[in-house]
Amino acid sequence: MFKIEYYTEDGYCPVMEFISQLNPKEQAKILREIDLLQEFGLFLGYPHIKKLEGSYNKLWELRVKQSTNNFRIFYFSFDQGRFILLHGIRKTSKKTPKLDLDISLKRITNYLKGSDLNES
Repeated sequence: MFKIEYYTEDGYCPVMEFISQLNPKEQAKILREIDLLQEFGLFLGYPHIKKLEGSYNKLWELRVKQSTNNFRIFYFSFDQGRFILLHGIRKTSKKTPKLDLDISLKRITNYLKGSDLNES
């Protein structure tokens, strides 16, 4: 069993906030994929997960398809068996927006600095 941690910053949890805005079927599908990540970790494999490349090679994406919608939950592998969920999007184009990837990288930096420990 792997450990899933939701990135938080000043009491705000971006992935949970993202999921809470979706309809119940979409929420259920994403939460099921997160459960699979927790159960199988990186052994879950493609098409469920994918490691990003280039300057974003610290990031992984949890790939969720629900009906005609594609969702991505960006995360990183912090240490052996622990995944930090950073950011979620509804994917509307073929290419993942650079802004969302940059937000995810910034959250890795904040997490590693320990800023998530300063919750109010």
